[in-house]
Amino acid sequence: MQNPQLMSDRDLVRLYQKGEQQAIAELIHRYKQKIYSSIFFLVRKPELAEDLYQETFIKIIVSLREKRYNEEGKFLPWAVRIAHNLVIDHFRKERHMPMQRDTDEYSVFDFMPQRSRNAVEEIIHDEKINKVRQLIDRLPFEQREVVVMRHYAELSFKEISQILNININTALGRMHYAILKMREMIKEEKISLRE
Repeated sequence: MQNPQLMSDRDLVRLYQKGEQQAIAELIHRYKQKIYSSIFFLVRKPELAEDLYQETFIKIIVSLREKRYNEEGKFLPWAVRIAHNLVIDHFRKERHMPMQRDTDEYSVFDFMPQRSRNAVEEIIHDEKINKVRQLIDRLPFEQREVVVMRHYAELSFKEISQILNININTALGRMHYAILKMREMIKEEKISLRE
């Protein structure tokens, strides 16, 4: 097998379906951050996010083995859709959608890759991240999930609309209203996100 890091998602899927275990390991490594973050940002509980992440990859592996993958090389949106459906199923089982807050110990931003910063830059960055996190926390769930998928899973609006089973204009509208709501909160509370 050639270097899996240089292979496309489509090629890795095909190799895995032919029995090459290293191919699925590369896909997991490639997308763990984005999939886990998209789950964690919605459920806000590290242990639950980890369970749902594991369950997501179990479903992915089963689907690939049964040759039910037909996303034409768009592995990440397909995987995020599976993860999102598991999150929604979890909330349905609980019969409510709790708005969990980050704790001092855990935050989705702890799992986001960061470039090297000096101590002052790091403090400023942490303060900004905390402010943005608080703003996102206060958004309605439907707006928050679009923001998470767009900015943390880096999905297109078309992909988001397919995952959420909504019109693309609805996805765009939710993002638009989320931005407006966040701007309104920033203005009302005189929050500064500038350095």
